[in-house]
Amino acid sequence: MTSPAKISTSNASRYARYGLSLPIQTLRALEKRGIYCQPSVSIEHQHLARRYVLRGVESGGAVADMGRYCGYLDAEGNPAPWLQQIDSISGNGRHAIVIAPELVRIEMLRIRHTYELAITQLWLKFEEGHTRPAIVTAPLFRGHQGTLAVELWNAENKSLRGTVTPLFYTAAGEMLNLPDRFDEAIRNISGAVACPGCKHTHVAVAPATNKGGEP
Repeated sequence: MTSPAKISTSNASRYARYGLSLPIQTLRALEKRGIYCQPSVSIEHQHLARRYVLRGVESGGAVADMGRYCGYLDAEGNPAPWLQQIDSISGNGRHAIVIAPELVRIEMLRIRHTYELAITQLWLKFEEGHTRPAIVTAPLFRGHQGTLAVELWNAENKSLRGTVTPLFYTAAGEMLNLPDRFDEAIRNISGAVACPGCKHTHVAVAPATNKGGEP
């Protein structure tokens, strides 16, 4: 697993707001295919609770030759409960809003059989002399140019979505072990980047309800 200590501070800061750093050609290709993924995280203030929180948007989807998706977990790697779901006609866009003081963002890009994966922990930190906190980030895993032979985007392989993951290797050709606590999330997001016209969440879950049936 990639160690946070081996990733520079500048790279960590880049992940905090924008997620994977993609070439302009890739971003244009995603836009052309109608895939909208919003990995940026914002700081919001809850006036009634008198606290700051992070706001993330689970979003993305796929077409046959490309896919991009981001979702959010809690610090232990469990799916974050969504505040609200977002419905759309076209798909491959926004699916849910997630709010929490601390989040783990999982983001994946697929170009045919080649995958990029970034898992990043984000939380808020107050600094002396500032009333508004800053986002602090720690990269937890980075997989480059992973590969998965199964064409999950084909209808005949739909049942395999959420059950398999790409393989990632070091520069020396040794296989990277995926972090165990994120195993389910990695499997789910691998299916998400191969879900054509995606209109549902792959990572976030419905919030728990009390006895009265209200969240």
